[in-house]
Amino acid sequence: MAEHIISLQGVTKEFDTKSGKVVALKDINLDIGRGDSYGIIGLSGAGKSTLVRTINLLEQPTEGKVLFDGNLLTGLGSKQLNLQRRKISMIFQQFNLLMQRDAIGNICFPMEIAGVPKAEARAKAEELLKVVDLEDRAHSYPSQLSGGQKQRVAIARALAMGPEILLFDEPTSALDPEMVGEVLAVMKDLASSGMTMMVVTHEMAFARDISSQVVFMKDGVICEQGSPEQIFKNPQRSETRDFLSRF
Repeated sequence: MAEHIISLQGVTKEFDTKSGKVVALKDINLDIGRGDSYGIIGLSGAGKSTLVRTINLLEQPTEGKVLFDGNLLTGLGSKQLNLQRRKISMIFQQFNLLMQRDAIGNICFPMEIAGVPKAEARAKAEELLKVVDLEDRAHSYPSQLSGGQKQRVAIARALAMGPEILLFDEPTSALDPEMVGEVLAVMKDLASSGMTMMVVTHEMAFARDISSQVVFMKDGVICEQGSPEQIFKNPQRSETRDFLSRF
């Protein structure tokens, strides 16, 4: 077992736009320890979401390497990459639930794709509904759920295949303020249980309270990284201080 579950080595990501090349990530080097929870903070456009999306190669790096549990992901064929992606689950801003399936059906879906027997998948889904405190909404369809409930179903679905790491891309940004707390509570419990997590978030208190490491990004680079106490109480860079002063 590798010392670091995720290693990014010299990762750069460029996008071609009508206005020319945009460099979203610049020579990123980052190691994620197993069981750690990383909070990724910074202004919009800093490269936070692109960083998280390179980990499971939803964004292919222009340069550099991505390693998962010591194994090189960059360069894998689609079949091998999809097998690895089962261990790296991602939760998006929008919930991406299947509208024609109820909550338990949505959670069962990735297990069905993987060939898990129906009874086994259903039993697992029922367990996961308890984890996200939604066992009473098993047969509710997405149209019958609040935004916070939809996101909790999405988290349960992400846990269905027993991933080794969860990637969150601003999971509360599409929620009404009164629904944010219920999603953050589930995420906090997951972090406490030892789940490896990377969380792009604008919730500074959450990043401070659940992260073992906080990464502040600006203009596609990691500007500063450290413990929550260091970043929030004694940031070393003026850019970090300026950003945190907004909160």
